[in-house]
Amino acid sequence: MKAKVAEFNRSEIARLLGMECVETWDFGARVVMETEGKRGPRGTAHGGTIFTLADQAFAIAANQEEIPQVALSAHIQYIAPAGGRLEAVANKVEDNGANSIYRVVVSEGDRIIALFDGVGIKV
Repeated sequence: MKAKVAEFNRSEIARLLGMECVETWDFGARVVMETEGKRGPRGTAHGGTIFTLADQAFAIAANQEEIPQVALSAHIQYIAPAGGRLEAVANKVEDNGANSIYRVVVSEGDRIIALFDGVGIKV
């Protein structure tokens, strides 16, 4: 696993939420997280934790390139509630040299929980 991935896995937010990047590939990443302890009053995963999981996968995928990136914007669509182990899979969709777009699919098993689109700006 690349050194950058290890840094993301050791970050405060990853440790706080129990997120772990388990796989990377060119311009892609897979990050997992259990929802226990991160649920709202109805017993489902809090939307903020789902967003953060997707954002973490986006950040890892986008920062595999030579030029570091930070998020310029992000949008999420919540599709279904979740309560177990979540997986966020990020892949690059487009790159114009200054910005890149990543799509992250958050799932619980075979069910899609959320779709996240992140725009990165190269800094």
